[in-house]
Amino acid sequence: MTDLSEVKIRAFRAGDQTVVKNFILSGLVERWGTLDPSKNPDLDDIAISYAKGTFLVACVGENILGTGALLHVNVETAQIVRMSVAQDRRRQGLGRKILHGLLTHAQTQGYRRVILETTATWSDAIAFYQKNGFRITSIHDGDVYFVLELTFV
Repeated sequence: MTDLSEVKIRAFRAGDQTVVKNFILSGLVERWGTLDPSKNPDLDDIAISYAKGTFLVACVGENILGTGALLHVNVETAQIVRMSVAQDRRRQGLGRKILHGLLTHAQTQGYRRVILETTATWSDAIAFYQKNGFRITSIHDGDVYFVLELTFV
């Protein structure tokens, strides 16, 4: 069980490259059973791929337990990608903590909405995003698309 008070959400650092890439790819293998390396070129150099966005890691000490990224779509919209939590740390609030970090960053950057997509067969992810205020906008070609309108306080 993860004590969330020990978890630090921080920006990706160049020194995280190998660990984070392997972390995300192993999660994809866990989910899909196989991996097509050509479908993940953004992971070859995360610092460059996400230079115009935000890439967060969740860690306890130097142990990375989760990731999430925010990409610029347009002046009003950002997109969440690369949400991943270590299998043995799921359902403990870690994903919510990463998501909150991304949403806070989106608000501070002035975005009005955040979008994301996941696979239609990934029912846990769908439920997670709905529980966190996202609503489904469409389902197309096996993917579910979501939006969250941000409110400014």
